[in-house]
Amino acid sequence: MKYTLIVKDAPYQSQAADTACRFAHALIAEGHELAQVFFYFEGVFNAVANAEPPQDDRHVINNWTKLALENELELVVCSTAAQRRGVAKPLATGFRLDTLGRLVEAVSLSDRVITFGS
Repeated sequence: MKYTLIVKDAPYQSQAADTACRFAHALIAEGHELAQVFFYFEGVFNAVANAEPPQDDRHVINNWTKLALENELELVVCSTAAQRRGVAKPLATGFRLDTLGRLVEAVSLSDRVITFGS
């Protein structure tokens, strides 16, 4: 089955981004395909390159980067939402800016679309 995930919360705003990342790992482990992970609204903060959480906290952004690099996964950041929030550049490794049109393409190719966050 082919999935598209939409992440709408910042990495430390709620558990949504962390849960989405773990869900993506589980999908891949079970043999499913991820068409795309799309970061929208506050979710664009998952792509901030210079984020440094405390040492004893999880590093959600690094977890996304690792997932993308290990699985050649497409992590797409909404360019308009990023621009509005000052998150245009530099982006963390594995993330790239694109438009909502790219999300529409992924959704049209997917069997399931799951949204994480409010």
